[in-house]
Amino acid sequence: MFLAMNRFQIALGFEEGFENVWRQRDSYLSEVPGFKTFNLLKGPVSDDHVLYASHSVWESKAAFVAWTESESFKKAHAQASAPKGTYLGHPNLETFESVL
Repeated sequence: MFLAMNRFQIALGFEEGFENVWRQRDSYLSEVPGFKTFNLLKGPVSDDHVLYASHSVWESKAAFVAWTESESFKKAHAQASAPKGTYLGHPNLETFESVL
């Protein structure tokens, strides 16, 4: 099992727009070999942002890497993005491989 998480710091007041972008976009993940599941998680609120994490589970690291190089990835990331001012910095990618 392989887990990929992107953490996003979303400016206060932009949460609904950020969530709607994720709800309305087609991820094309169901077409990708090795994909298991996806969740968008809402975390704690800070003074200036709300923490979100996209969380995807894959059969293997190789399956995840293949997706990042696929046409499905390009199509998913070419769609509408959140309004300017939504993000406080770039997403932070974290990956994990199962050991047990």
